[in-house]
Amino acid sequence: MEESFWHQRWESNNIAFHQDKPNLLLTKYFKELSLSKGSRVFIPLCGKTLDIAWLLSNGYRVAGVELSEMAIKQLFAELGVEPLVEKIGDLKQYSARDIDIFVGDIFNLSGKTLGQVDAVYDRAALVALPEEMRKRYTAHLMDITVKAPQLLICYDYDQDLMEGPPFSISSEEVNQLYVNSYKLILLESANVSGGLKGIDAVKENVWLLQND
Repeated sequence: MEESFWHQRWESNNIAFHQDKPNLLLTKYFKELSLSKGSRVFIPLCGKTLDIAWLLSNGYRVAGVELSEMAIKQLFAELGVEPLVEKIGDLKQYSARDIDIFVGDIFNLSGKTLGQVDAVYDRAALVALPEEMRKRYTAHLMDITVKAPQLLICYDYDQDLMEGPPFSISSEEVNQLYVNSYKLILLESANVSGGLKGIDAVKENVWLLQND
């Protein structure tokens, strides 16, 4: 996707992907990562998700990366926290206690800049990227997080019926992208109540990616 696509979505407040409460699948399955309190969770393409507040309130540290600076300004305002803002290469880093958000292109984020990651929570990143970008993204994600375990949530539907995002990510593709690096466990596969953008047959799959 072009960067301008996402900037325009935020500027026009066309953010139907933003949920008004913490994701129910996160709160249901996060324990499967078996993390101790204080662990650092990385959220790629995080937007201003309320999942961040949920993780912080449950004693975890959060790192994220997001293209839209507007989204991150709104995130910290909604958290009621004044961030320290620094320029780091091609990125900006918004930081406060237990939270570091990098503003810019995820492909400009290095493992050294990101720092230690104990787990990845991907609800909005893989599904936001077209097929030709997903292999590059997953390889980069594994590189900068040193193949940290993941909780991955994605949709599975007939891509011919709708242009993404969110894009359809089949179980076969998840395997192709990750099976050489992780043990893959499908925790849940459920029909999306009410469908998605007019499509009735949509499944939401929750994957646990564990280190071999």
